[in-house]
Amino acid sequence: MTMRQMSDMVRDQNPLVLRQQTSVATACQRMRERRVGAVLVVDAAGRLLGIFTGRDAVCRVLAEGRSPADTRLADVMTPQPCSIPPQRSAIEALRLMQDGGFRHLPIVDGSRVVGIVSRGDFRGLEQARLDEETGLWERI
Repeated sequence: MTMRQMSDMVRDQNPLVLRQQTSVATACQRMRERRVGAVLVVDAAGRLLGIFTGRDAVCRVLAEGRSPADTRLADVMTPQPCSIPPQRSAIEALRLMQDGGFRHLPIVDGSRVVGIVSRGDFRGLEQARLDEETGLWERI
């Protein structure tokens, strides 16, 4: 069985994208409405500037005593996150997330955001292949 490409996973996706001046409170409300764990932060031209996740809301806003209504995404997002083009395979995306220690990965075609994947989006076959590769490296 062949591995999926990122383009197959994001074909009909409409990722949650917000501007960097958006408040954390608004971002969290939109995340709840859309039932997603991350927001892609873009500039006026739609270029990826950063990513903001539920973990960022807890660790960078609430735990630091910041006001969600007064804090802007630009102040608490992860700037210039790793991304992957849609032509790459799902296993490459999983490897990148595992090596980088993050759970959400933006899919960017040139300068245009086309989607986002999270670890939970991957099938057992892809996860099993990554686990097998990781086991091989650990034995070497």
